[in-house]
Amino acid sequence: MQGLEFDLDLIRKYDVSGPRYTSYPTVLQFSESYTEEDYARVAQASNAANPPCRRRSTAFSPRETRAVVQEARRLGSGSVSFDLIYGLPLQTFESFSRTIDTVIDLSPDRISVFNYAHLPHQFPAQKRLDPNDMPSPREKLAILEMTIDRLTEADYAFIGMDHFAKKTDELYLAQRNGTLHRNFQGYATHSEADLIGLGVSAIGKITESFYQNEKVLDDYYAAIDADKLPIAKGLDVEPEDQIRRRAILDLICHFKLNFAAFERAAGVNFSAHFAPEMKRLREMAQDGLVEIDEEGIRVTGKGRLLVRHVCLVFDRHAKSRTDTQPHYSRII
Repeated sequence: MQGLEFDLDLIRKYDVSGPRYTSYPTVLQFSESYTEEDYARVAQASNAANPPCRRRSTAFSPRETRAVVQEARRLGSGSVSFDLIYGLPLQTFESFSRTIDTVIDLSPDRISVFNYAHLPHQFPAQKRLDPNDMPSPREKLAILEMTIDRLTEADYAFIGMDHFAKKTDELYLAQRNGTLHRNFQGYATHSEADLIGLGVSAIGKITESFYQNEKVLDDYYAAIDADKLPIAKGLDVEPEDQIRRRAILDLICHFKLNFAAFERAAGVNFSAHFAPEMKRLREMAQDGLVEIDEEGIRVTGKGRLLVRHVCLVFDRHAKSRTDTQPHYSRII
């Protein structure tokens, strides 16, 4: 498996808004009443270690984070996951370096590292944040490169997208044995499981249908009080998107796609079905993001950090968007 390579020029060229696959962080409060199933996987948001940044972003302090992790370990948690956000107000290279010091010391099993997406048109609360307080693109790139170097030196493996995992973690083992999967909540060790979304704005998936609950609390409770499911909207995945999803999952989970295996599973001729996409992929091959031969497609070390943009080639809905407002996170 090729190693991850940091290429500044390629990041600048391809780093346009793409699908944001990471899920929002969740903080669990532990008590003696939790069962093993309740805390099998702990997700702890650890946004920054410097107090000024915490005051602006309402993140948890290192002491609070350590307490949660220690309680999770004491209760026998199978895997502890951190979401790290760079690009926050008043964050600097030095402050994020201290965050990485703390994270490595706490030794979570999985780490997700992604750029803060400033989208005040979608999230009004972000209007309180001053973009002038946020690190520049150059500094964010330096933060990202430092983070990748530090985590790999600490023996974390790059799983894909913006995820790292210990080599003893089930995510890494699943990638090694070819069973790694990805759903709309992130990487997973099992595929095609139904997901039940509970709570305001939660998203669920049953077979090939997605649904999202009401986003406004009053609307959510009104549906519950009327003995109705609080579903605001839904989507049935069309057969064409199921074919494209297979291509995306091969590349985003395993960094490779075998033409023969894909054609057997999807029932299509890959080169004919994806002729326009292959043209775009050959352009990426010239830039060193992918390698293409008669057997299939492989994402290179340089391309792994930009794998979401390789996958974006297969997203027919992204091609049809005409609005100019950014919807997703970027590397910088």
